[in-house]
Amino acid sequence: MEKVIVGISGGVDSAVAAYLLKKDGYDVEGLFMRNWDSSINNDILGNPNDLKDICPQEKDYNDALKLCETLGIKLHRVDFIKEYWDYVFKYFLDELNKGRTPNPDMLCNKYIKFDLFIKEAKKLGADYVATGHYAQIKNGHLLRSKDVNKDQTYFLADVPQEAFKNILFPIGNLTKPEVRKIALDNNLNVARKKDSTGICFIGERNFQKFIENYLKPNPGPIIDVLSQEVIGTHQGLMNYTIGQRRHVGLSGNANRHYVCGKNVAKNILYVAFGEDSTFLESDACLIENINFISDLRPTFCTAKFRYRDKDHSVELEYLENDLIKVKYLNKVKSVTPGQACVLYLGEECLGCGFIKNVYKDGEELWYLQ
Repeated sequence: MEKVIVGISGGVDSAVAAYLLKKDGYDVEGLFMRNWDSSINNDILGNPNDLKDICPQEKDYNDALKLCETLGIKLHRVDFIKEYWDYVFKYFLDELNKGRTPNPDMLCNKYIKFDLFIKEAKKLGADYVATGHYAQIKNGHLLRSKDVNKDQTYFLADVPQEAFKNILFPIGNLTKPEVRKIALDNNLNVARKKDSTGICFIGERNFQKFIENYLKPNPGPIIDVLSQEVIGTHQGLMNYTIGQRRHVGLSGNANRHYVCGKNVAKNILYVAFGEDSTFLESDACLIENINFISDLRPTFCTAKFRYRDKDHSVELEYLENDLIKVKYLNKVKSVTPGQACVLYLGEECLGCGFIKNVYKDGEELWYLQ
């Protein structure tokens, strides 16, 4: 009997993945991983304030334990707290310091879930490793899930191609309602548990207050991109992202302003006024740190610049030094340095690169430098 180690998170998706694999006749065991511990990270940082109960992983572990008891499978536990700090969180802070917008979920998949976790599973004798991701693997190709609203291939695009060998995504051909129904029909204890939202180590907390524990606030001028006049003071560039309209920090018609750029060297936040989003538009970007999980290298394909983004038709120009110029057939809003540009050919996820520079009409956008 082939053995499958399932990443059990304490949520409904991984629970149903384990249930389906056992139903299919595999020898199933669960593995719960802990990636964040407030008390340990407090010690590392000299006990910063306001960091209690950020991520309720003990409750998740108890839910996972009860699930595995119900299914009659063994549950193992492993801590990757230091590794998560070294490979994910420090990079997250470094990118924020550069005024960029990082994606810690992609880093977690690359360095933790599809590297260290797989190695741990193999120590337990795994023939296969399974997770509750909404994605599909067919003939070595990573494909979007059946549920287009829950598809998670965007977050898997930076995982090395070889890591997908012997990986199973049991719920990739299901929709979320179907997953919930399976859990309810089989009386799984997490059937009605809400999905986790946001970044795990922040949880439901205010982002700015959380980040202040790690990065010292560095106030600077807010400048109207058209008039070049100083119209306010920002509380640190790491607190703002391109396209942001809420909590920009301007009085009066504050909700009418949106963030359109940053100058990290001069510590300037650029904003534009009104509904005209011209300053958010670009028609090309340069991506670096390319990761292909497909042997295909198309000239034309589609791209997503954010998780909830739609597909945009693009042309790829392969440059020296492993850089790719991505040209959009139509202008796109809020393409942001530091975020991932994930490439697709139909249903297949080809891989990704990370946005280095953004262009419009052949010129690099000066207010994004």
